[in-house]
Amino acid sequence: MMKWAVVLCAIVALAECQMKITLIKGKSARQTLVEKGKWEETRKKFPSKPTAKFNFASKVKSSQPTGNEAMTNDADLSYYGVISIGTPPQSFKVIFDTGSSNLWVPSVNCTSAACQNHARFNPGTSSTFTWAKESVSIQYGTGSMTGQLGYDTVSVGNISVTNQIFGASQTEATFMTNMDADGILGLAFPDISSSSATPVFDNMMTMGLVNQDLFAIYLSGTSGNSVVSFGVIESNFYTGQIHWTPLSSESYWQIKMTSVTIQGKTAACQGGCQAIIDTGTSLIVGPDSDINNINSLIGATTDQYGDAMVDCKNIPNMPAVTFTLNGYAFTIPASAYILQTDNTCITGFGTGSPDLWILGDVFIRQFYTVFNRQNNTVGLAQAVHSVKGVLLNPAASSCSNTLNILLYTICLS
Repeated sequence: MMKWAVVLCAIVALAECQMKITLIKGKSARQTLVEKGKWEETRKKFPSKPTAKFNFASKVKSSQPTGNEAMTNDADLSYYGVISIGTPPQSFKVIFDTGSSNLWVPSVNCTSAACQNHARFNPGTSSTFTWAKESVSIQYGTGSMTGQLGYDTVSVGNISVTNQIFGASQTEATFMTNMDADGILGLAFPDISSSSATPVFDNMMTMGLVNQDLFAIYLSGTSGNSVVSFGVIESNFYTGQIHWTPLSSESYWQIKMTSVTIQGKTAACQGGCQAIIDTGTSLIVGPDSDINNINSLIGATTDQYGDAMVDCKNIPNMPAVTFTLNGYAFTIPASAYILQTDNTCITGFGTGSPDLWILGDVFIRQFYTVFNRQNNTVGLAQAVHSVKGVLLNPAASSCSNTLNILLYTICLS
């Protein structure tokens, strides 16, 4: 009987491994540029436009074989996972972005400086690759990516999606040179996909490659332990209940937010507002007046570039900020909304949105987040920041023997 239990546990371990991929917290573009002494020069040349990719006017469908999708250059993005494309597989570091819907990576045909220090896809060495007829043009706040669409096998963890459409870049914005990630894997809805390209997760659902039509994201504040899980909710990443909020729009992961309060008083979002849960934005972004009010109430002063600065020594005395969604309060302490680089501390609240709020990584780090396509809801639960037994395989392209042995032992005990 024990022998069968061991076999069953090994099977369960393999099945679970197929459903998730480790997210690595690398250096952000800001950190890289600060280390090089080029941050001040770069942000003067490339001002931040955090809501550029949420320009709804750019989502108009066209009969022409070209798609346009506005995206943003975010200097503080730092989470990425490794996927592979082609046969044999070629590996790429991608940002899993719930605020866009297309997959793209650099190609060997790209001559931009940003492509030279990133992995580049070579279609000539993949036996399963075919070109599509459409080109793709993705507009950034500080530049653009252009390329050609093609089809190939895309592997995320141990999930292989055959004949997946993706973009192979030919030009890229200069700012991408400073980012760790090679490309983007969009996890929003097909409605906003450039050139009507079917998103990776939609193909996973259609092909029956996931147990449930949902994915979940856990972001750690440390250098490891962050995970995106496909088709499964993992209880070891959160505590308490998952609170569900229905989507108010089914293009982005957009929900209604009731209010933002500090010490029991409304600080922003008076009378309600719309918010997008976005892993592809590092900060919490909102309308200028609301964000300026929050930064003022927590004791921050804003510099000429829009960064709200605080004295690092004051963090223990700063108030928490509470976001109310569907009747549930989600509170973020100062230790979570302050970003520290060396001896500089800035708040995680950024301006630049005319109306929509974007709840980016500063928010998601505090809450295990489930993106549910079965009933178009977002689930949030308090994240556990001392998770044990997390998959820490940086390549994340297959299950290692070490992991199987680890889970095998847990089952036996």
